[in-house]
Amino acid sequence: MEIKVIQTEDGSHSLYRPDIMESYHSFHGALQESVHVYIKAGLDEFASRNIGTIQVFEVGFGTGLNALLTWQWATENKREVVYTTIEPYPLTEEIWSQLNFAQSFSNPIESQKIFEQLHACDWEQTNQIHRNFQFTKNLSKLEDFILANNRYHVVFFDAFAPKKQPELWEETALKKIFVSMKPKGILTTYCAQGQFQRTLQSAGFEVERIAGPRGKKHMVRGIKMEK
Repeated sequence: MEIKVIQTEDGSHSLYRPDIMESYHSFHGALQESVHVYIKAGLDEFASRNIGTIQVFEVGFGTGLNALLTWQWATENKREVVYTTIEPYPLTEEIWSQLNFAQSFSNPIESQKIFEQLHACDWEQTNQIHRNFQFTKNLSKLEDFILANNRYHVVFFDAFAPKKQPELWEETALKKIFVSMKPKGILTTYCAQGQFQRTLQSAGFEVERIAGPRGKKHMVRGIKMEK
């Protein structure tokens, strides 16, 4: 498939797929979107109420930006994170090696090394990227991936938009994720579509509509409430 490297408004790169007319991140800023949606609304929110190791599951490894930001968060906050991600269509080195995310980090040289390690490390294996960050990436679609019950504290739901990947936004997929999460777990995503919110509720989540990243009024967070 054709994939183009683009620059977003905050200076960070993203990717664009002409075949589905979809970008991997917001044109208003890839970095600011990921920080707002997944780090602040996901990791920060969960960590403020809970202690101990955090199990993260990501739907859509994509560019690796969310994983890189989570590594940074784990090292800065001295919290252990076990990160599991799936991606059925991994990027080639020719594409991911062009991305400039590390330039925005406080230590760009170290961050670039970690970014390259996230992409180059073996699939289907546990990789100890840092003493506080354990990483496993799986070459799989969500419907084919076996999720353990009652495991994850935070879910980064970073699939393409509902019109582009409708099967991932349906109740069957969301229920599968719901069952894999621990009570008080958080699912966070950039999408605020009304039908998606209703589907989340049908899957068992309590839905919060909160302020979105730059260029987007709202986003959604799903909570698995204790019974």
